[in-house]
Amino acid sequence: MDFALSEEQTLIFDMAKGFGEENIAPHAQKWESEGSIPKELWPQLAELGLGGIYVSEEYGGSGLSRLDATLVFEALAMACPSVGSFLSIHNMCGGMIDKFGSEETKQKWLPELCSMNKVFSYCLTEPGSGSDAAALKTRAERTNDGYVLNGTKAFISGGSYSDAYVCMVRTGEDGPKGISTVVVEDGADGLSFGALEKKMGWLSQPTSQVQFDDCKVPADNLIGEEGKGFSYAMAGLDGGRLNISAGALGGAQKALDLTVQYMSERKAFGKSINQFQALQFRLAEYETKLQAARTFLRQAAWKLDNGDHDATKFCAMAKLMVTDAAFDVANGCLQLHGGYGYLADYGIEKIVRDLRVHQILEGTNEIMRLIISRQMIST
Repeated sequence: MDFALSEEQTLIFDMAKGFGEENIAPHAQKWESEGSIPKELWPQLAELGLGGIYVSEEYGGSGLSRLDATLVFEALAMACPSVGSFLSIHNMCGGMIDKFGSEETKQKWLPELCSMNKVFSYCLTEPGSGSDAAALKTRAERTNDGYVLNGTKAFISGGSYSDAYVCMVRTGEDGPKGISTVVVEDGADGLSFGALEKKMGWLSQPTSQVQFDDCKVPADNLIGEEGKGFSYAMAGLDGGRLNISAGALGGAQKALDLTVQYMSERKAFGKSINQFQALQFRLAEYETKLQAARTFLRQAAWKLDNGDHDATKFCAMAKLMVTDAAFDVANGCLQLHGGYGYLADYGIEKIVRDLRVHQILEGTNEIMRLIISRQMIST
């Protein structure tokens, strides 16, 4: 088995890492304090082919694999997990439209998505349906002109910020078979937003409720077929879980890199603290955790790229393992910094706050355990 990255994959990682170091990392704390990411950043990323990672080249995308994408999001998260994760959500929307949309749908949305002239958000979660996503209540009633939406989406990254929202809505019966997917553009009649949420981490991402009050949506904003929206959403989540895992991995790797440097400079009892065996053992433990997580993440991405029958289980296992390990490593790195780790100037506390949500979104890690165990029992 060959675990080495190809030359092209190494270039992809280095390109994303270099862009992040130059254009994201120097501004990350400022954007966090402002609670927003400048929209001028996105077309710059799109010029590198990162606006439509999974989208076919004929629509302006890069046509990269899921494994390639994990390299991009790991690298960008080393500059800022919040910014990298927001880009991953936009790309999840692009992947859904490219995979399930009609030719007309792709022509309508994908060129501007890939150029990032329009930023897309993903709207599945509701105030009363998080883990039980199939219980969503936002309803879309069919009219002569299209659909009229009523309901509320919660915890939406890009709420009030994005240009378009890929929304899972109920067009039919209760349960997953009654759910469809529509695109709602910013400025649509009846679309509004709640107040910006006050969060622990991901502070540079504007997050709010997205509200529909007799919101009118054209018929051709439907993605794919009515009643298939839940399956589209779940297919998108397999890749989303890999990306969120990659973002956690990149953040934790950055925390560990900063800690190795800090420990070489910090002195106690007459020598640098990297000379104390107990602390050396901590570094070894963290390095092993991250390398194991990286290998498993890439295996899961490989399975998804190849359409393996157990790809969904492996994506869930990767999300569970990687995000838990990454948070533990980042939190341990803060401890190794002592009091300085608690200060914003050292960059560790931000990583810890950002990575905590990776254990929750795209399906909580408790739900990952449910997915894994159910597939084990059913075989």
